[in-house]
Amino acid sequence: MAENILDSFRLIGKKAIVVGGAGDLGKAMVEAISQAGAQTVVIDFDDRVFDICDNFKKDGLNVSPIKADVSKIEQIQESYKTSLDILGGTVDILINSAGIQRRYPSEDFPEEEWSRVIAVNLDATFYYCKYAGNTMLKNGGGKIINIASIMSVLGGITIPAYAASKGGVGQLTKALSNDWAARGICVNAIAPGYMDTQLNTALINDKKRTDEVFMRVPMKRWGNGEDLKGLAVFLSSSASDYITGTIIPVDGGYLAR
Repeated sequence: MAENILDSFRLIGKKAIVVGGAGDLGKAMVEAISQAGAQTVVIDFDDRVFDICDNFKKDGLNVSPIKADVSKIEQIQESYKTSLDILGGTVDILINSAGIQRRYPSEDFPEEEWSRVIAVNLDATFYYCKYAGNTMLKNGGGKIINIASIMSVLGGITIPAYAASKGGVGQLTKALSNDWAARGICVNAIAPGYMDTQLNTALINDKKRTDEVFMRVPMKRWGNGEDLKGLAVFLSSSASDYITGTIIPVDGGYLAR
């Protein structure tokens, strides 16, 4: 009898790391893959990571928190090493969800803000991919999910660092897929559209800009973390074993408009 298709979505026995797992989108993906059976380490700069993991543990999920500033290479290295120790020396799934945004006119964009956005959004994504990739290559494969953005395609307004970093995440995803696909690692990216998150608080509170966004979003609503859960599980599971190098929008139809 053929395997039940639902079994290919299960993550029982899998080991996962979610970077930026205390954010609005990251938290939802942590919950999703943990509910599907993965043991998950959650890395974040915000102290909320401890409360979030405590609450998930009360629901019976196998999660462990680590606090780290992913703009600093030393803390990236240490948090990855600690994650492996918690997970028993291996990792099957990596989700890179850490991200920040800063808004300034391009001609006035502060150098230090540019550097920090690139460090958190792009540099950290590469380093965690590099370290996890080495582990996965030794173990015969794995799944990497990077969080890109519709700004990987579009330019946005007054967000040059964010747009550049997310464009880089999209290209990095393709490059790593090309290098590792034949060696068992699937590398894909999710590109959220306009999401109801802390990053977009100013935008959400601006009625004029919200109306402009909704004119372009066929679904006429903001997205949220719940909208990423199914795709995160799919890309983490064996159900997506022949999918790699893709950037999948979750944008309510925005890019198709």
